[in-house]
Amino acid sequence: MPSPTVVRSSLAAVGLPLLLVLGACAQQAPAPAKPSAELARFYDQELTFGPCEGYATTPADEQLFAGGKGFECARLQVPLNYDDPNGETAQIAMLRVPARGESMGSLLLNSGGPGGPGMNFAASTAAALAQSPVTERFDLIGFDPRGVGATTPAIECFSNEQYLNGEAQTEFVFTAGNWTEADSRQLVDQCAQRSGGQQTLASVSTRDTIRDMDVLRAAPGEEKLNFLGQSYGTRVGALYAEAFPQNVRAMVLDGAVDPDLGQERRLSQYAGFQRSFEAMAADCATRPDCPLGTDPARATETFQNIVRPLLDRPITFGNGRQFTYNDAIAAVVSALYSQEVRPAITKGLVELQAGNPDRLNRLAQLFSGRGPDDSGSNFNSANYAISCMDEERRTPEQANDFRRRIYQAAPFADPGRDADEARDSCEFWPAEPKPAYPFPDLVEGLPQTLTISITGDPSTPYDAGVNLAKSLGCSMLTVEGEQHTVAATGANACVNGFVADYLVTLRTSPADARCTL
Repeated sequence: MPSPTVVRSSLAAVGLPLLLVLGACAQQAPAPAKPSAELARFYDQELTFGPCEGYATTPADEQLFAGGKGFECARLQVPLNYDDPNGETAQIAMLRVPARGESMGSLLLNSGGPGGPGMNFAASTAAALAQSPVTERFDLIGFDPRGVGATTPAIECFSNEQYLNGEAQTEFVFTAGNWTEADSRQLVDQCAQRSGGQQTLASVSTRDTIRDMDVLRAAPGEEKLNFLGQSYGTRVGALYAEAFPQNVRAMVLDGAVDPDLGQERRLSQYAGFQRSFEAMAADCATRPDCPLGTDPARATETFQNIVRPLLDRPITFGNGRQFTYNDAIAAVVSALYSQEVRPAITKGLVELQAGNPDRLNRLAQLFSGRGPDDSGSNFNSANYAISCMDEERRTPEQANDFRRRIYQAAPFADPGRDADEARDSCEFWPAEPKPAYPFPDLVEGLPQTLTISITGDPSTPYDAGVNLAKSLGCSMLTVEGEQHTVAATGANACVNGFVADYLVTLRTSPADARCTL
């Protein structure tokens, strides 16, 4: 499940109790490689930064990008297909926040997803780290990856009416009932028609995005890349490190995606959501009027009794929007990312029982980045498209088995109805995937990087960070607590200090270093 920035920037961030620093790698990387002659015109292009008006794709971004904040925006031209550099191009939208002091270069950011926008992530990270040496010494650059947000062409699979009617579904896992061959074909056809054609759908893999990143590194005149990526952004960073180790100066990878697993990683991910749900239910049980009851062992059953009626009777509210079972699950999952946001679940469930889904609907919208009228972000569509290009496809038999295993891992989300058919929603995608895994056992020639992994992370399990640090052969920060990502929040001075010291000086902390919150 993705972890879009909008959840963390719109809702309260959570502090983390303990930090332990492990050992670091120390390799000398060779000099950056020169691009091919066919790609030289992209690497050598001059970027023209100017006002950010016209870059926003959501009402929230319109307010965020408004003048007077020092933000600068530009578009980077890259090949739509790197195998055909003389063919069609894409334009990568980017936002720069100049360093507060003397700049030592750019720090490229990725918010996660896949499908998470980067322009607003740079703006929110600059605010969160306003007093940090990071914003003093680095120009922050956030970019909307190919297919995402203000980058063109962008992926969009649905009409606004489909969003309003609760029909904007892109996967079979949390879709109650059957998902048929016709459903999969129709979804892919819609995406192609609304996104500029099949060539757009074929161009949005993460392996394409990392090539954009190398152009983005070079175009502003940077010899080496400084990068901070969280959640899915750790996959982006790790794949870049694998492909361009000689071009890396520093890399912070926060909330790691397992380097060895494709969709199978979602089983442990949903098991993590179930653990977070149970922790929320246990806390709720100690409070008066808990909608999940006083017995945490029955909380999953009680929750199912509250939300399963939506399967047959969605609630119509507001401007005619349908609040469905799938919306309820999406709302709960979005709030499980943060301990401080979890009380919104129980308040929303109380209101839902009274026929008012507004609070839960706002949670679901924050997760997808869409506004009150369901307009705006293309996060869901881009997440689907990038995943189709990054991960293995399933046969119908595998798809049915996978859905069954997902509900075993996260029974709170189980609709309680057997489905006769589940098809991989990427089954008829017009291009073969470019798998984003596994990584090599060790990336040679890579300078020291920093992986951060949190023991109680509900979305990216702690062991995934251990595996990623091992694959990269570099250092890791272990965080005791329950939270998904921390480096960009500015929420803890100790964590801020370790990250800033690494990015500015490339020093890693001693093995016995600890932070206490």
